[in-house]
Amino acid sequence: MKLSEIEQRIAAAKQAVMAETALLHAEFGRAKTEIKHDGTKVTAVDIAISEHIQAAILKAFPSDQFFSEELAPTAAPVPVTSRFCWVLDPIDGTNNYANGIIYCAISLALLENGVPIYGVIYDMARRVLIHGGPGRGVMDGERSARAATEAPNGHSLIGFHSPVDKSYAGEGKQLIENFKIRGLGSSTLHLAYAAIGLLDGVVDHNNKVWDIAAACALLAEAGVEIHYLENPPFPMREFTLKAKRVQYVAGNPAMVLRLRAVLGR
Repeated sequence: MKLSEIEQRIAAAKQAVMAETALLHAEFGRAKTEIKHDGTKVTAVDIAISEHIQAAILKAFPSDQFFSEELAPTAAPVPVTSRFCWVLDPIDGTNNYANGIIYCAISLALLENGVPIYGVIYDMARRVLIHGGPGRGVMDGERSARAATEAPNGHSLIGFHSPVDKSYAGEGKQLIENFKIRGLGSSTLHLAYAAIGLLDGVVDHNNKVWDIAAACALLAEAGVEIHYLENPPFPMREFTLKAKRVQYVAGNPAMVLRLRAVLGR
């Protein structure tokens, strides 16, 4: 039976991501970092994975657009003009990766009309492929997965990174006083772990679209709501490395309500 346009792309995405895992593991903790134009770090492995996956996807689907965090900076944003486009973060958690800290991921999202419809995430820490999308379930390796359903409480695990803008430090204090915090160094894994039930919620002030696009495809299907506090990224109309930071809370519906109450937002 012939695969649909979307099913063909899902199969290609899984294959392209898994083809890079050997390189990812081989250079773990060894890759040297350089500082990019925006002050963040990059390694030769980030660039190689980006080039390899882009080549594989565009060879199979030449009419699609492909965007990566490691795309060369351009003066102007690139409009999204194709029905299907891709957003890649070749290594989400580059700081971890270069320092030999295992929490990092390859994160590839398929978008239709600017909205994530499937996410493929290689979780290096657990050597598992997390993938799924609306109407297609969410898989954590070989098992079907869902978000945690427990009501928020003082033992709930919340994925949280210290905000770059220190004006939000007070919100960090509120979270620490009300929940147990996990800061893994990978926004992709925070949201993906919420989707598969390993974390109860997520708060972030610092993200760009490539950090979360693949994981966002998993959320509704897994029973996770995401509430954008600032700069909702979807539908994505253009891709720019200079986009404003995305802020959000995520979790099951009760958790989202509780997080918004704790933050006062």
